[in-house]
Amino acid sequence: MALSEQARKEAYFTASQGQLIWARFRRNKTAMFAGFILLMLVLMGLFAPFLSPYDPTIAGRDKDYTNGAPQIPMFCDDQGCSWKPFIYGVTRERSMATNFRWVTKIDTEDRRYVEFFVRGSEYRLFGIKSDLHLFGVDKGMIHLFGTDDTGKDIFSRTLFAIKTSLAVGTLGVLISFVLALIIGGVAGYFGGWIDGVIQMVTDAVRTIPAIPLFMALAAFLPDTWSAEMRFFFISIILGLIGWPTLARRVRTHLLVERNQEYVLAAQLSGAGSGHVIRKHLLPSFTSYIIVDLVISFPYMVLSETALSFIGLGLKDPVNSLGVMLQNTTSADVLLNYQWYFIPVLFFIALVMAFVFVGDGLRDAADPYADTRK
Repeated sequence: MALSEQARKEAYFTASQGQLIWARFRRNKTAMFAGFILLMLVLMGLFAPFLSPYDPTIAGRDKDYTNGAPQIPMFCDDQGCSWKPFIYGVTRERSMATNFRWVTKIDTEDRRYVEFFVRGSEYRLFGIKSDLHLFGVDKGMIHLFGTDDTGKDIFSRTLFAIKTSLAVGTLGVLISFVLALIIGGVAGYFGGWIDGVIQMVTDAVRTIPAIPLFMALAAFLPDTWSAEMRFFFISIILGLIGWPTLARRVRTHLLVERNQEYVLAAQLSGAGSGHVIRKHLLPSFTSYIIVDLVISFPYMVLSETALSFIGLGLKDPVNSLGVMLQNTTSADVLLNYQWYFIPVLFFIALVMAFVFVGDGLRDAADPYADTRK
């Protein structure tokens, strides 16, 4: 027993910074569960073309099932049970009760069996061209989350929306991360009048209101811009206005660390300023930078979602969580088409998972966290 305790102590004192952070993070059950949810959502976004049964754009709509309710596969009904899950077919007809509008009716006599690894619309996944999808039905279409007013599959749109929102957040965070390291590193290492000028610029950027800025930019965006150009434009702007907070933290750390003995030793050995900042100062708080990156993700996703929701960000045919939330603003949807809110649940889960993982990493990266308990 004593030997085991001694071995644990030796492992603790010889562990790397990453190992210590992981050991503390694993003890946080909430953060671990949030990390699992986040991993699942990221994988769903990465493999969205394969997991979704149909093209999420107009090309993948079901004209015979507009504003259709979610179709839940079943194994048994009044006609008996089947070892293969199935859904019912649908028919459309005009009804006098609705002033001769088209009405969709369920045909319980028409079983449509769910199949896995079916062929469908073509897509590219990591540069590889394929038409294989995880599931489908032997005839017609299946809509696990229902359809919207144009017949587009909400399940497919949700997966692609997660992918788009994560991509916008990743690009925006990377841009702000690079700018924060460069600007904050220069200000903290050199100090003096350089630091003063940079802090004035930082304060100016922090005072820029995001919504009026995007309203002004949206007025000048050409209507001829493609969805891809609008996507990169939104990501770049979010990155350009999101760096001041991390830059201030980098600056504060470097102001303290630049007078340490290991920095002086590197300078006396002939190392340049860039080398000292890159090889000695920034690695000294790598864990905190990683935590900041994780915590910044939900705010980037929230910004993109809010801008797209009010019509200043991404628009159809791009699928993002903000674009899909636009469809939930009418009272008709609230009263009759509640399945439109299913993507909202994924949006909440994505943001909350990032928040809990970020909090867990922040506590794990704090070397004094154990002493406070």
